[in-house]
Amino acid sequence: MSQPTAPPPSNSNATIQNQHTIRILLATDNHIGYLERDPVRGQDSINTFKEILQLAKKHDVDFVLLAGDLFHENKPSRDCLYRTIALLREYTLGDKPIQVELLSDPDEGKVDGFSFPAINYEDPNFNVAVPVFSIHGNHDDPQGAGAEGALCALDVLSVSGLINYMGKFDLPVSDADAQNTGIAVRPVLLRKGNTYLGMYGIGNVKDARLHFELRSNRVRMFMPRDKENWFNILLLHQNRVKHGPQEFVPEGMFDDSIDLVIWGHEHDCRIIPEPVAGKNYYISQPGSSVATSLADGESIEKHVALVSIQGKDFQLTPIPLRTVRPFVIEEVVLSELADEEGFDVSDQIAISKSLKSKVNILIEQANQLWDDRNAKAKADGEEEVPRMLPLVRLKVDTTGVSETFNPIRFGQEFQGRIANPRDVLVFHRAKKAAKRAAKVDLNHPELSIDDPDLTVSEKLARVRVGNLVKEYLGAQQLQLLGEGGMSGAIQMFVEKDDIHAIQSHVKKTVNSAVGGVVIQAQGEEADIDEDKLEELAAEAKARAEKVYAEEIAQGKTSKSKGKGKAQESDAESVDSMMMDVDTGGIGRGSDFEEESDEAPPPKKKAPTKKAAAKKAPAKATTKKAPPKKRGKKAVVRVFFYMPSLI
Repeated sequence: MSQPTAPPPSNSNATIQNQHTIRILLATDNHIGYLERDPVRGQDSINTFKEILQLAKKHDVDFVLLAGDLFHENKPSRDCLYRTIALLREYTLGDKPIQVELLSDPDEGKVDGFSFPAINYEDPNFNVAVPVFSIHGNHDDPQGAGAEGALCALDVLSVSGLINYMGKFDLPVSDADAQNTGIAVRPVLLRKGNTYLGMYGIGNVKDARLHFELRSNRVRMFMPRDKENWFNILLLHQNRVKHGPQEFVPEGMFDDSIDLVIWGHEHDCRIIPEPVAGKNYYISQPGSSVATSLADGESIEKHVALVSIQGKDFQLTPIPLRTVRPFVIEEVVLSELADEEGFDVSDQIAISKSLKSKVNILIEQANQLWDDRNAKAKADGEEEVPRMLPLVRLKVDTTGVSETFNPIRFGQEFQGRIANPRDVLVFHRAKKAAKRAAKVDLNHPELSIDDPDLTVSEKLARVRVGNLVKEYLGAQQLQLLGEGGMSGAIQMFVEKDDIHAIQSHVKKTVNSAVGGVVIQAQGEEADIDEDKLEELAAEAKARAEKVYAEEIAQGKTSKSKGKGKAQESDAESVDSMMMDVDTGGIGRGSDFEEESDEAPPPKKKAPTKKAAAKKAPAKATTKKAPPKKRGKKAVVRVFFYMPSLI
């Protein structure tokens, strides 16, 4: 198959447009609602999203394509949803004719029990001018297990007719299902003239699971039989940078039938298409449209892109976003700075004076950066945008310095000059190789942030709920509840606002323990000794932790077996995603037909709740019985009693 050609990006908006060219506005990681209560930065994300929709209208695109994290919170606030819906209605609805023809089934992915299609511009009750297609990210992923299954904010926008939600698939309910199901991806198939476009979306899943599915050749992509005539785009929202052995998705693990990969989740802008060694596709990483952390990657200028596709060729033109605050970041080593400027590292006044001078220089650089971008835009005929307060971050390495001052008080001097005066300054120290022994006090265990050498600001910067919970629970020596499962449940409670996560996990663990501890024999009920009870509880905890580990691994029975299986799959092929689909000719609503003998994945069904564990008879707690004489073995039933934890 010939490799698609990607002409060098053009700075000109004058792109050849005819009846065969599909024009797409590409963006990702909008994080609407980020810091929405901040008096200075609260409207940044929604203002930039408005600019993106205005660019779509200005450049007369066929549709907008988003690669996840439209919202910053899993449950966006009422104000956030209100503003987003208002913008989508303002800029995407209208009487402009849609020039891209839908070839796939418009009912694929529609809500069960309702008649309206999944693709909004196929609904006769809507006048859609600019369709918006989006997958979910890790911030706005589906949660819950109600009658309609897991839902997210994109589901609300989808049934409202404002967004076409793609890339959602049902996760397996049990480990047995996970081992046999894999991930099936059905495309949205479009045509404009003689250009055929297939869009494949994979919403965010655990990186370890997707890594395993890809290596095991269990990601199945439904493709037209004449796939060589189609330009195929894959959208995903995963770690691209390696965070662990399987906590990322390697760039070269996708099939060569893909022409362009749109990579969401990573915030640094690498929007220029990059070739992949040994593969025929390109990767474009648009990056976020708003800075959600004051890190080096966020300081790169933010862009969206205009993608023009004709036949098997494409052209990508980056478009800088003008409503994004300028952001500059610098790092200094305090001991080296003291040597250069000739002051003592114990002199707090001299340190403060030197760092203030550094921050003032950074503010001037940020303002100059804004002015230069504004001047360039005005030269291109754009309107001037009022100057915004910049984001400034000065990282100070205080290794070898015994005492520092309050960074929040330091930032008050820059109030009104920068957008982030409270965290303009951050102190940190080089990591030490030696590890301290943990204390054994169960009620007050020593945590990673208890290092006496760390300043208050450094401790706050290191706070991660998941790490703290894991360290604390690890010191408790829990008898029944596993540390991993409890840590995951608490993380769901904190990050996803799932108020039932802890309760559900405790109930599931207790029910599993009761089912595993009940001993069937002959005779009457009898008690067992305390040692045996502790042994059974330990076994129940081990089973629960094993189940949790398998859920995280998504289908692996053990680390060693899973690793071996992955290596075997690697030796055979890393191209995991091939499944032919017949479009049934050129026409709307055509059904998919697999060339493979493999049965297609079942239609979506609302997840069913497991039957509650059978309750014990009236006496739930075991009372100490008088000693009995040895004799015939009796039936021994053991019941755990646990008070409500939530």
